Amino acid sequence: MTYSTNKTILFYNENAQDFYDSTINVDMASLYKEFLPLIQPLGHILDAGCGSGRDSNAFLTQGFKVTAIDASAELAVHASKFIGQPVIVTDFQSFNIDEVYDGIWACASMLHIPLSELNQLFIKFSQLLRKQGVFYCSFKYGADSKERNGRFFTDLDELSLHDQLVGSELYIEKSWITTDLRPNRSNEKWLNAILRKA
Repeated sequence: MTYSTNKTILFYNENAQDFYDSTINVDMASLYKEFLPLIQPLGHILDAGCGSGRDSNAFLTQGFKVTAIDASAELAVHASKFIGQPVIVTDFQSFNIDEVYDGIWACASMLHIPLSELNQLFIKFSQLLRKQGVFYCSFKYGADSKERNGRFFTDLDELSLHDQLVGSELYIEKSWITTDLRPNRSNEKWLNAILRKA
């Protein structure tokens, strides 16, 4: 892991309760409706960077099988209690499992990966998807890569996301821009994308 990745994980470990409290009740229904209808009933979803466990819980409630992972051990404790099953503590690069998923959900999580490592991560995740599998990801909208408030962020726009998919078997089925769903954050823009494995 890079220094910036380690520092970001440390931030989440030190601020786990605050992050949990500020994200657990955010209404994500508008994003779920873009993703879940594309997953077969009772399908298996990888929640990559599950944070508070909010999204894993929503998927489990709707009958999907979920594997939840997060790099923050402290957040994983909160999330596992909330969803009633273990959360695997691992960073994306170290995650290794003999499983093929119907869908991957990476909501505001891959944005902490340095730009130089993103393409390889998309290639890795594409190998964990079944053919025609669905991949949701979101990034802060823009073209910056820098540290903000103790965490490292890689921002993407439509063109840079497309560039990161080279060699991955993934293509952009849909992309759209939203404002932040958290209170008092409506000035922040997000790039959302539904990717599909060819």
